[in-house]
Parts: sequence; structure tokens; C-alpha cells
Amino acid sequence: MLGAQALQCRGLLLPGARPGLAASRRGSSSRDKDRSVSVSGSVPMPAGGKGSRTNCSQATPQKVPNRLINEKSPYLQQHAYNPVDWYPWGQEAFDKARKENKPIFLSVGYSTCHWCHMMEEESFQNEEIGRLLNEDFVSVKVDREERPDVDKVYMTFVQATSSGGGWPMNVWLTPNLQPFVGGTYFPPEDGLTRVGFHTVLQRIREQWKQNKNTLLENSQRVTTALLARSEISMGDRQLPPSAATMNSRCFQQLDEGYDEEYGGFAEAPKFPTPVILSFLFSYWLSHRLTQDGSRAQQMALHTLKMMANGGIRDHVGQGFHRYSTDRQWHVPHFEKMLYDQAQLAVAYSQAFQISGDEFYSDVAKGILQYVTRNLSHRSGGFYSAEDADSPPERGMRPKEGAFYVWTVKEVQQLLPEPVPGATEPLTSGQLLMKHYGLTEAGNISSNQDPKGELHGQNVLTVRYSLELTAARFGLDVDAVRTLLNTGLEKLFQARKHRPKPHLDSKMLAAWNGLMVSGYAVTGAVLGLERLINYAINCAKFLKRHMFDVASGRLMRTCYAGSGGTVEHSNPPCWGFLEDYAFVVRGLLDLYEATQESAWLEWALRLQDTQDRLFWDSQGGGYFCSEAELGAGLPLRLKDDQDGAEPSANSVSAHNLLRLHGFTGHKDWMDKCVCLLTAFSERMRRVPVALPEMVRALSAHQQTLKQIVICGDPQAKGTKALLQCVHSIYIPNKVLILADGDPSSFLSRQLPFLSTLRRLEDRATAYIYGSQVCSLPVTEPCELRKLLHQ
Repeated sequence: MLGAQALQCRGLLLPGARPGLAASRRGSSSRDKDRSVSVSGSVPMPAGGKGSRTNCSQATPQKVPNRLINEKSPYLQQHAYNPVDWYPWGQEAFDKARKENKPIFLSVGYSTCHWCHMMEEESFQNEEIGRLLNEDFVSVKVDREERPDVDKVYMTFVQATSSGGGWPMNVWLTPNLQPFVGGTYFPPEDGLTRVGFHTVLQRIREQWKQNKNTLLENSQRVTTALLARSEISMGDRQLPPSAATMNSRCFQQLDEGYDEEYGGFAEAPKFPTPVILSFLFSYWLSHRLTQDGSRAQQMALHTLKMMANGGIRDHVGQGFHRYSTDRQWHVPHFEKMLYDQAQLAVAYSQAFQISGDEFYSDVAKGILQYVTRNLSHRSGGFYSAEDADSPPERGMRPKEGAFYVWTVKEVQQLLPEPVPGATEPLTSGQLLMKHYGLTEAGNISSNQDPKGELHGQNVLTVRYSLELTAARFGLDVDAVRTLLNTGLEKLFQARKHRPKPHLDSKMLAAWNGLMVSGYAVTGAVLGLERLINYAINCAKFLKRHMFDVASGRLMRTCYAGSGGTVEHSNPPCWGFLEDYAFVVRGLLDLYEATQESAWLEWALRLQDTQDRLFWDSQGGGYFCSEAELGAGLPLRLKDDQDGAEPSANSVSAHNLLRLHGFTGHKDWMDKCVCLLTAFSERMRRVPVALPEMVRALSAHQQTLKQIVICGDPQAKGTKALLQCVHSIYIPNKVLILADGDPSSFLSRQLPFLSTLRRLEDRATAYIYGSQVCSLPVTEPCELRKLLHQ
């Protein structure tokens, strides 16, 4: 961690956040862990005044909107009626700050962030705070999902100079955009041990007037230190580290933090982290005859099962909430993010491939059922998220989790039917409450509900197996399954009448790329054509609405307009590295699911554009943003952590390997080696921070399998061989269909495909790996044996 002392800045952690939900939800964290209130930088801050935190007096929101009313982002529009004179990120705000010699107040968040809502309500709606901001600062509001580059740069500063980071993120900048003070959520007024936002603003105003030169000097020192700290480059290294060593160290670090009882890798809060589960599955495959390999498989499968049984999963409407506030996966932070659904659908599909247990495939199908129903635009794209907060009843103030929780009385009224054949008097409601752990007093502890909003409420979480619940009441297991499913459906229908959580109808290229993978992989594994069709429609949406044919560039965002239309900001927000990396991955997965080479051709074109816009020709690896788009920002970063989403560089390493496998183009293999070499030091130091990149390193050093199916795409034999491949967990592969046409796109890329022959005019499979080709086979059972070797 970059020490504040080294920067000659004084960072001050402000304690006092209550334990449980209050502490864990102080914003949504940038490092998958939420933090208490913090402020960092070079401005001395008082410890706070007397009394507990109180709300500022709030006036009725202005009738006249500020300039954010013209923005497309749902998050920015949520602040359009604040008394704060907000600017969007852009030259107009920067010019004003320079002309008037004022510091910039930058506030970053997103539309489904619980603590962003809190700060907007408590501080940004407050007339006095609005006056302070308007008189002495130039206030800029940023949606982190629209501008991940801005978010990453200033989050790097906040994390380096304080105890952590999260959202809302609030940073004060010089007119030249260099940060000098930063923090996360601030209450409006001082508490016993917490500094209030009002005080922070007054203190920074005084320091800017009295000690501006010192602030500027410290800011420059901070920026210089951050530049050195954030550099990722090949340096003098020629090759990446040993995959075997990195694999072993990554596994050992995960093993040490594993929760034996409940799964997962932390106490609380506890996040799904699909990248870790993906690593464990890959580790198992390459070590499956060892004790560590078996251990890795058990860790991943147990974690997925405990998550699916816990309250982090919405048992009524399906899909997963953002994270659990406790180690039992019981009480979640209730927002639902598209990127979680996409990655978890793949993780549960892979768990089914490995275990054969339909429990996992049912969960995967449930996730995609939720996304299709709640997050899909009729043009084929997918929305970003659903909020955690909603009004318990119409006209009431929103509360976290209100849409998802239940009282015993509600369940009893909805499910009063007696259960025939039980060994004691029993209603359907009582059966459901027993199985899912509902109690009269509620099953949410007070330390997880500091505001008392969830008193007497229950989160559904599976407490017993179907077999135990059936035995408890002397019932047949199938009968209990049917009764519970019927009960959940009635709760689902009743829940439709509640006020719904806010929907962030922004559509991001990156997250839609993840969703293409989610549908394509799950559909291919389970043999469900309808799921693959959703992936196709999403890819078509991306090409129609988020791709500029003339320049070959992706757009970052588009928005749901009125009447089912799709709207764009003007000028458009162009794509970042993650948009290209995740869409390319989605297209490669879609090609393998459909064998339609048009998707592969588009993936190649997007990879060429990605290389042109983001590749670091001197240091290796990809920058997160275009040089022009990030002009003026003090840093141009390369993301170096696989967290809630995989790092775009990690995904790009996999993409480059796969593209080399599909085309034989040496340039992409060379780029992959450079990328892995550039991140060598990061992997050596903390491999557990880059599990997806460690997987790519292993795939590179073990070499990918090329699985070629020669046959008519519509023939039964061809489809049977393809489905055989899809049913087996083989992460390091490319799957190619050779249809016998020497002029086809793939035959032009890989001329050897034209030399392959079908045995006895039947669909035939060939496997290439480590410069060795298997004997051709025509039966799925023979292919299965070869793939398991």
C-alpha cells in the first residue's frame, strides 16, 4: 500500500461505523469489500463534534433541474433536481474550475448503489450543502459504469492514501484534475467519531484559500508516486513466470482463506467471486489425481451449493444478489448486477459438467430465467442492474430489501392449504417456512439491520435438504418438492404487486458481452437451443446498436428509450478495454456454441481494433482506456485485479490464445506472452489477486487443444460429436467445425482443415494438442475417452 507518509499526506480513517450491515454496506467496495467511512489526503480533519449523526434539514427538491437532466445515465438523472450545480465530466467543468481558480469536487457512484442513495438524500438534496458546493467548488458527477477510467484513476488514489475504497467515492481535485483529498460516504453532519460532509467542505475551502500552494505540491507528489506504483511493464523480463509455481501458490492462498463450513473465502461480507471458482475448477482438472486437485473441486462445488441455498440467491424470483453481509450467505445486500448473473450462470454450468448434479444446472437455468424476465430489452440487449431499495408500499420511503423479504403472516395468508399425508397438522405455508427458515420474529439479526428496517422480516434460505424436510413430516420427497415449488410460485405472483426496485436501464457493451457468454455456454452445455438464441440476439444487438462500422469501434453505453427504442448519448461514449475483451470472449463462446463463423470473424476484427487502441507497445499488456479518451487524467492504468469482474487483461490473455488457436496468427500468441510477462511481478507477488490470469498462464504453457469436428453442420452425427464436447469441462480448448469447404473463413485461416477427411463419410473428430494429432474418431463415446485423457 502506498503510505500516506511517503506522500507527505495525512490520511485519517474515521471510525464509528456500526458493526454488521452498517459497516459492510458503507458503499459498494471497489475491492470486493465494503469499508467504513474514510477520508484521505493532505487536509487536516477534525474528529467530529458532539452527538450522534443527524440528517441535515432538507428542502423540497427544486422544480428547476440542473444540467444533469440532459444526461442519459440513470445515475446522473437521479441527481438532476439537487440544489447542487452539477456538471457532467467534461471540458466545460474543467474550464470553469481553471477560470475561477476553484477545486473540483468529483463524486462517483452508480444508480443502484445503496450508500450513493443515502448521500444524495442526506447531503446533495440539502440546500446549505448545495450552497457551499456551488460557491466554492466546481461539482462534477460521474456514473462509474459509464466512465470506468475516471473511476479507476481516482479510486487508485483513495485506496492508496486511506484504508480502502468504495462508492460513493468523493474526491477533491485541482483544476488540472490531480487529486488531493478523497473519501467514500460521508454523513451530512459530525457525529461522536465521524466527520460530516459539511465540515469536510468547510475545511477544504479554508485550506484551498490559505494553503493552496502546499496542496498543489502535495497533489503533484501524490500523482508522481501513483504513476510509479501503478506501472505494469515487461521491463527486462523476457518470459512470464512458471505456471506450475503460480498455480500452486494461488491455490495455497485460497486454501488458507477457505471457509470449511459455509464455503467462500472471507468472513463477511462474502462475495461470489466467480473468477476464483473458475480457477479452482481449472486447477482441479490439471491436478485431478492429487489430493489438492480433489480439494479444489470440493471447495468450488461446496461454495456454489452453499451460495445457491443461501439468501444471496433469490429463491422466489431467481438470480443472485450482490453479496452476503454474513459468512452464512444468509442476509444479502439486495441489489442484482448483470455481471454477476452472467458469470454465475457459467460457473454453475461448469459445476454441472464436472459433477453431473442437476442441482447446478437448475440454478444456472434459474439465473438466466431471471435475466430474461427482468433485465432484457426487446431489441436483444440487457440492462445493468436492479436496485436494493424499494418502497414497502406505494408512497412510502424506499427501504433496502423491501421487495424481497417476507413476514410469517404474509406467507401463512398466501399458503393456507393443508398438506395431505403429513404426520401432524401442516399447511403449505408452514412447510415452506420450515424448509426456508422463516420465524415469527424474523430471521435477520439486529446487528445486520442497524436502522431496524427489516424487523420481523425474513430472507428465504434453505435450512434443510428436501430429504430431511420430507422425513420431518413423513412426506414423499417428490411431494415436498412440488409443494415448495408451488408455494414459491404463489409468493412470486404476490410479489408482483409490490413496488419494484429501480431498474438501471443503461446497457453496457462489456456486461452484454459477459451475458453473451452466459447464455452461449449454458445453452451449449445443457443442449438448450433457446438459450443460445438469446446469446445470438444479444450479439446482434451489440452489432446493431453498439458498434460503429466505419471506425470498427465499440460504444460503451446505450440506453432504453421510450417505446422500446434504443438511445445513445451525444457525443457517444466509446468503449473501454473491458468492452472489447468481454465482447470478444462472448463472440468466441458464441462461435463454439453455434459454429457460425460470422461471429468469429467479428471477434477477429474487434481484437484488431483493441490492439490498435489499447496495446502498450513498449511495456506490454493493454491500457484500460484510449489515450485520447483519457486525455487530462493524471494516470493511464492497466487493471491488475480479478475481482467482481475479471480484469480485462486477464480475459484478453485468454482471447489471444483462443484466437491463435482459431487462426494460427503468431502475432496474437506473441502479444499473449508479452502481456503475461508484463504482469509477472503482480502474479508473483499476489497470485490470488489474478486467478483468471494465472489460468491464462497455465493455458499458454500447457497449450490449447484444437478439437476439430469434420461434418455437415446439420447432420445428426456432427451434432452428437459437438454436444459430446460441450458436455465435458475442457476450459483450455478451441472447438472448430470443418464443413469441407476450402473457401470457408476457417479453412483460409487454417489451411490444414481442408486436408482432414471424414471416415466412411461420417462426422469425424480430430484432437490436436502439443503438436500431436489424435487418431480420428466417429463415435461420441470414443471422443469422450480421448477428451478425458
